[in-house]
Amino acid sequence: MERLDARVRVLWLARAFVFAAVVALGAFFLVSNVDRIDVSPLLAGGTVFAVLALLGGVHALLRYRAWRFEVREDTLYIERGVLVTVRTVVPYVRVQHVDARRGPIQRLLGLSSVVVYTAGSRGADVSIPGLAADRADDVQETLRRLAIESEPDSGDAGDAV
Repeated sequence: MERLDARVRVLWLARAFVFAAVVALGAFFLVSNVDRIDVSPLLAGGTVFAVLALLGGVHALLRYRAWRFEVREDTLYIERGVLVTVRTVVPYVRVQHVDARRGPIQRLLGLSSVVVYTAGSRGADVSIPGLAADRADDVQETLRRLAIESEPDSGDAGDAV
């Protein structure tokens, strides 16, 4: 089973710290504007930031340790989850198309995500985040090739009797 690139931890830690900072700022302004609370706004905001940053950091590190994927002969297998483990098996015959995404922060870190869109209901797609850009291109091309190879032969397969 393949792991994600270790640089994805930086991205996930940064997201956790930004979230903690926004919530801490909200706590700071809430405490400073409510007269009935006898706590220093700086103490409230700092405490909220520390707790959320710690929890977010631990979650990001555990999330990295839990994320694995494998490109198998006939399926894409993904295993992820910190509190709840999710195992996803995507048969290549269900793959519609495969994208590689690189946001600005991902590009800065040299990372990319591969998104696999499948046939089925709305939102039927899976994503492999935190791959090195060249590895993401390889995975995208491999999945594309395997999806094409798994297509049923044209002929009577789609004809009604």
